[in-house]
Amino acid sequence: AVLSWKVTVFALVIVPGIIAVDRLLSPKMIGLSRQRMQLNGDMHSTMTERFNVSGALLVKLFGRREHETAQFSERAGAVRDSGIQLAVTSRLYYASLTLMGALGTAGVYWFGGRAVIANTLQIGSLVALSAYVARLYSPLTDLASARVDLLTALVSFERCFEVLDAPHAIKERENAEPIPKGTPGEIVFDDVWFRYPAGVDVSIASLEGDGSTELDTEPSDWVLKGVSFTVAPGTMTALVGASGAGKTTISMLLPRLYDASAGSVRIDGHDVRDVTASSLVDTIGVVTQDPHLFHDTIGANLRYAKPDATDAELVAACRAARIHDLIASLPAGYDTMVGERGYRMSGGEKQRLAIARVLLKSPSIVILDEATAHLDSETEVLIQQALDVALEGRTSLVIAHRLSTIRDADQILFVDGGTVAPRTWGTLGSAESFLEEGDVVLDAGGRGLADDRHAG
Repeated sequence: AVLSWKVTVFALVIVPGIIAVDRLLSPKMIGLSRQRMQLNGDMHSTMTERFNVSGALLVKLFGRREHETAQFSERAGAVRDSGIQLAVTSRLYYASLTLMGALGTAGVYWFGGRAVIANTLQIGSLVALSAYVARLYSPLTDLASARVDLLTALVSFERCFEVLDAPHAIKERENAEPIPKGTPGEIVFDDVWFRYPAGVDVSIASLEGDGSTELDTEPSDWVLKGVSFTVAPGTMTALVGASGAGKTTISMLLPRLYDASAGSVRIDGHDVRDVTASSLVDTIGVVTQDPHLFHDTIGANLRYAKPDATDAELVAACRAARIHDLIASLPAGYDTMVGERGYRMSGGEKQRLAIARVLLKSPSIVILDEATAHLDSETEVLIQQALDVALEGRTSLVIAHRLSTIRDADQILFVDGGTVAPRTWGTLGSAESFLEEGDVVLDAGGRGLADDRHAG
């Protein structure tokens, strides 16, 4: 039976209003949620980069406190304003949906009440109509609210999805085989060409933190051009040359932080692209110019290279790196906290801890990227003695500007403009030509380059 077609029509007229409110305000809420996530990410990046130990020190040294305060206030204000806008829009959205439902219910009672007074509708029918209208509006408003909540929540996962869906720049092949343990460590670069890939291939625009929406689509210029050389097992090869010549890039291709654009990099005849990542990591140890230490104890930082290392092994590695006596003199010994990025340790102490960490790992191949750059002459003598013992029987690739670091090198490769050429001690009469202009070159004894040459 039909209770009242007029009341039913009025109730249905409200439904398009609910849909219109959803279509009008939900896109704005989703856009505000996305903007808020981006602003929160930028704020987090600012706090992580500017307010850590190194960042705060730089701000103080350059007297930029007011600038950083103003910039932080600006970004914090943007986060605040976006939160307020999102909250107001959300309240407006939900209030509008509730209002539309309330108007529909009120209209039913208005028209129904008049019909009851006119004796054209029974009061029981009016009560039934109001119940039906409630059953109609409540699911519609709940469904619209659920849709907005779902879409707003998905904004939080957009970056996660972008990262998960992004292709890996370095992939392990399905048929990859491990490098045999105890490998001699011969290194061969065969006509290697390399340039850094385009931004779209290695990064995600939304994670750049500067509001970027597009990334470079073209790769860089050629960094390495037909590099070919061989490092015999158990020998030391030094890479020298001006900054930006490609020395560090060569060292990054060996542990496969990047893949060669053309040519091949081989370890004992195995192309690094054909071996398992775990075996490659086990075979190579790296000491960088700026060693990174976690905010943890000295022992925990050392055991990062070998989690099951015994205390005796830790002590032996630190003795070889000439750092044990210093650690033993500390009140907490190996349980001493090094601080964020190791700020409680000096540059030389961090370098020696990094060397000890690699010694504990005991790899077949060692890469030293300016590993003695932060050491004074006296400490460098100790480190050189330690390295002479530690590198014995291991293949080593050393990047250095100081001749004392590469004095005992079996092979010296001069890197210039992405190409390499071998140099021997007999041709070092013009050593200044492959060092950076203005470099002060001293050996561990403090002698100048000229004295070094005369000493043979």
